[in-house]
Amino acid sequence: MNILNLSYICPRSNQNEHQMKIAIIGTGYVGLVSGACLAETGVTVTCVDIDERKIALLNRGQIPIHEPGLAEIVARNQASGRLFFTLSTREATRKADAVFIAVGTPPDEDGSADLRHVLAAAGEIGECMDHPLVVITKSTVPVGTNYRVKATITDALARRGVDIPFDIASNPEFLKEGDAVNDFLAPDRVVIGVESDRAREVMERLYHAFSLNNVPILFMDIPSAEMTKYAANAMLATRVSFMNDIANLCEAVGADVELVKRGIGSDSRVGNKFLNAGCGYGGSCFPKDVRALVKTGDDFHHELELLKAVERVNERQKEIIFHKITRHFGDNLAGKRFAIWGLAFKPGTDDTREAPSLVLIDRLLRAGATARVYDPVAMPGTRERLGDVIEYATGMYDALQGADALVIVTEWAEFKVPKFTFIERALARKIIFDGRNIYDPVQMKRFGYTYYCVGRPSRDDT
Repeated sequence: MNILNLSYICPRSNQNEHQMKIAIIGTGYVGLVSGACLAETGVTVTCVDIDERKIALLNRGQIPIHEPGLAEIVARNQASGRLFFTLSTREATRKADAVFIAVGTPPDEDGSADLRHVLAAAGEIGECMDHPLVVITKSTVPVGTNYRVKATITDALARRGVDIPFDIASNPEFLKEGDAVNDFLAPDRVVIGVESDRAREVMERLYHAFSLNNVPILFMDIPSAEMTKYAANAMLATRVSFMNDIANLCEAVGADVELVKRGIGSDSRVGNKFLNAGCGYGGSCFPKDVRALVKTGDDFHHELELLKAVERVNERQKEIIFHKITRHFGDNLAGKRFAIWGLAFKPGTDDTREAPSLVLIDRLLRAGATARVYDPVAMPGTRERLGDVIEYATGMYDALQGADALVIVTEWAEFKVPKFTFIERALARKIIFDGRNIYDPVQMKRFGYTYYCVGRPSRDDT
């Protein structure tokens, strides 16, 4: 899909009294991308955060997260006077038409979403607002959270002894890390939950640029909008776990999961998205959202058996490459050295939350092995998280020096067509464990490698 056509938007040089103004609380992944992209459509946006260091970075034009294309959009809209960053919620909301809550909802110990930051933001809005607002929840939250946001704001206003009307809306995000700018500016749809005509009018105005480009704007009730976000991620996670389960069966029966994927993906009822077999999903969305939806089901005495199985399959799949390693080398890996390509949970991001790489590294170290890793963007964050228990290479081929095997965990583009002569010279043994099926087993056999992948015939079977 083409990026949103912005050619008709009002002149970018000057603000005017009719231009829409919004505030966004939270400058994490969702808040920063949303704020920058809405500014790109002509809206004046002020982003708020309590992290002084982050706001200072942003005001200097530095981006605290890795997301392709984001830095350029932030710089352009700061220069055009449409994107601002502040520590003050009161300042951000002073002349705003609407305020987004886009703070994190990390998982609690029981799998539920931790709503402390969402409700704290709602309370701060109630303490600061001095005119009618539409309060929009962008954070991923369980069904019913928007009504808790409404109650929190109402309580804050009552404590102040003021009666200021406000409306609420739910506007969940559907952004893929590594492609979030494109996803925001060229969405498949925009989902909006409202309960009042005024909230709908404000949201229609906010997304007017998208309507002009024929993007479907799907209005619905607030609980349905909240559920849509969780259901979408749960469906995608289900497809991933389903295909991984099929891949493991393919290995057992001698089938090739890549051919099976083509066979089922060509069916228009199935489609070919999210059918790649591998070593499991990770990141900040799928694991958290599946667990939160399961917890919601439990809270309402409805067991989501399918999603519990999805999570079990995924946790098992994260260990599949380690099990292939121990089947080849034995359980005691003392003295063995492994080169690992890829740390991020997927290409295009530096996010290692719940990444399969972390599970693999932990299992290798506990088995007595050492690991030397390379990732194009995720190594600084990994070093902060793991310290020096692993070695950090300066490049993909530097990671290979003297290693007993290469292990591929993230399918970065630069790994897909490597210089195999470099690999052969650097590795102590010509062994590759491929957790993302980026090479052809037949070709690897021809090159003389012992090659293990997921759901495809290995070297000895081709």
